[in-house]
Amino acid sequence: MTNPPPKNAILFVGSSTIRMWKSLPQDYPNKKIINRGFGGSEITDSTHFADRIIYPYTPDKIFLRAGGNDINAGKSPEQVFVDFRNFVESVKARLPETKIYFIGWSPSIARWKQADKEKTLNELVKDYTKTRRDVVYIDTYEMVLGTDGKPRAELFLPDKLHFNREGYLLLAEKVRPFL
Repeated sequence: MTNPPPKNAILFVGSSTIRMWKSLPQDYPNKKIINRGFGGSEITDSTHFADRIIYPYTPDKIFLRAGGNDINAGKSPEQVFVDFRNFVESVKARLPETKIYFIGWSPSIARWKQADKEKTLNELVKDYTKTRRDVVYIDTYEMVLGTDGKPRAELFLPDKLHFNREGYLLLAEKVRPFL
């Protein structure tokens, strides 16, 4: 590899929200950032492919945003939470010093019907992080909601699922304090 990614960087993994976050280097210009998100992925995929997308980089911090595809595929929030705990245990076994940040779910227009399940997943992860110093929950649920309590259309691409630049600016602000 002629230009390998830096070691001890900040690694972002997860589903399409991460994959499509093309502005990560611009959003955090003074940080060593690696993006290894892949569309359609579930938490178990990040665990399964960790030998390729996580461990070679020995990251200082891992930011994970995944779980929405899991719920959309029919898994309960409790099942997805177990998958998250397994991800944490797997990563900590190989990278005990690496801190893991779960970027919580915020509802989308396209998947509004699963918003309550995503909120339940967020609560399960949030409660879990209260028992650990090396795992952190980042709340993003309310950031997309308008005064009517529903996701604001101006934050999403036409597919009503993925963030546009305005949505990513909000997400970047939520994540920034944890870098």
